[in-house]
Amino acid sequence: MHFPHCPLITGTRFALVAVLLAAAWAGDVGAAAKTVCTITVNSPDERETLRRALPPGDFQFVELVERGRADWLASACRQRIQCDVLIISGHFDDGSEFYSDRLDARESLPVDEMERIACSDTCPGLFSQLKEVYLFGCNTLNAGARQSASAEIGRSLSRSGRTPAEAERLVRELNELHAQSNRDRMRSIFKDVPVIYGFSGKAPLGPAAATVLDRYIQTGAAAEFGSGRVSTTLLNLFAPASMTVAGGVRDEEPLAAYRQDACHFSDDRLSAARKLAFVRQILQRDMAEVRMFLDAIESYVGSLSAQERQTSSVAAALDEIAGDQAARARYLEFARDADEPLVRARMIDVAHKLGWLSSTEQRAEFIRMIGERIAANAAGSTEVDLVCTRNANGELDDARQRLQLAAAQADKLANAAVLACLGSAEDRVRTLRGLTSPRYDDVEIAQVYMRHRPIADVAELRTVTKGIAHMDASPAQVRALDALAGLRLSDPPSLDMLTRLYPHAKTVDVQRAIAGILIRSDYHALVIPEITRTLRQYRLKSPDGPDLIDVLIRRLQAS
Repeated sequence: MHFPHCPLITGTRFALVAVLLAAAWAGDVGAAAKTVCTITVNSPDERETLRRALPPGDFQFVELVERGRADWLASACRQRIQCDVLIISGHFDDGSEFYSDRLDARESLPVDEMERIACSDTCPGLFSQLKEVYLFGCNTLNAGARQSASAEIGRSLSRSGRTPAEAERLVRELNELHAQSNRDRMRSIFKDVPVIYGFSGKAPLGPAAATVLDRYIQTGAAAEFGSGRVSTTLLNLFAPASMTVAGGVRDEEPLAAYRQDACHFSDDRLSAARKLAFVRQILQRDMAEVRMFLDAIESYVGSLSAQERQTSSVAAALDEIAGDQAARARYLEFARDADEPLVRARMIDVAHKLGWLSSTEQRAEFIRMIGERIAANAAGSTEVDLVCTRNANGELDDARQRLQLAAAQADKLANAAVLACLGSAEDRVRTLRGLTSPRYDDVEIAQVYMRHRPIADVAELRTVTKGIAHMDASPAQVRALDALAGLRLSDPPSLDMLTRLYPHAKTVDVQRAIAGILIRSDYHALVIPEITRTLRQYRLKSPDGPDLIDVLIRRLQAS
């Protein structure tokens, strides 16, 4: 190194300067090294491949997950770790969290928690300095809408005076802003991050992804890793596995305004009273938009504890909402027009939590909805599930008298199942008889009912089992057998009927359904040697290799 303006350095003075220069050089290298934060909730393959392949002087790796510690993410925040690159590895099938399929792993990363941290800015080092994010999980950047505007939203817009063209445009805009696709959620969480890699569909498993990453680094890509620039090399290598790329939301995008609204529900810096004030603000908007915020409003208002509700500021905020009669009227009108009974039921419950419906009024609204669905001949498994759930303790039994069926309605099994959920013994018999129906839809209704009101009486069980055993081989019979599996049978005569059905089964699906019952049953009620021989001797050829029947045989042999 040349120092044109420095005096000649010799002896001890030279040694001292050399030490200081070395220390300064080391400090520069340390400052230049990029911090690669990893959140490994499943496979470590991606992390370890990059750790081995990238120059250690240029990159330092920090694993944020602390095994066995539930608050590992909060711990990372307290350490004020600043990340240049973030790599998240985990299964992501339903879009709600990154999780592991390993039995010994308890750690997970919920998307709601990621949103809370991003909105609250309580952990700025983790997200705010990021240049690149790698999301190794299925569908992490899937653009498919998780929520869409339904028909009642268009009707609401038309009632409010919009022309058909305006209503159509507004529905389209609501869909774009409120779709809550995995892609939009990740873009909102990692706001302003230049490059976010993920997968629009199925992602490769850890070892396969690691192999591709190793090939990527071997192409000389270490120089561009963590640069904040999109790598066409990486995208090309992962192209067969549906890798895609996005950038974090920018302030000038319409999605940024939605992000700001959504953050009101998860920002830790806002008091409960301020969040409720924002809920009231939303309730002043067109009910079409209120409907799109239903998930957030329902989740937040439902999270308020009785103690929180009694504090003066929260009680005052709730009183303001409860006293808004204009918003109440518009909200209930919209709720009663909802196409989906589950949505209508949820809106009724939210109205109760907001103080717009008393407990008695809430109950009456729910029964009114069920009555309208029956009158329209539109009741199905959803209504059966709703009524059985609401009447778990029998508090709605007296409402049965208000749901007397007309002759045209009495023939539909779903209507009988609703009455059975409300305590009708006669309709219970008819609903359970639906398990032996050749109609698949009837069997589905009966199965939903049985989940809530299982068979406990032995005589009832044997009657149903005998009826199922005598059904013609069909998808309906398979579903009926699946319904029995949930009962975990221990009655020897019932199990014997099913064992005798096995050799006469016409399809492998029926045999597998029987195996599904036996594998969940009380093994003490089985004649194991005889059943094992029957399973082996009469099994139909599996078209797709080893199956549940093989698992059952192994378990019986080991018992």
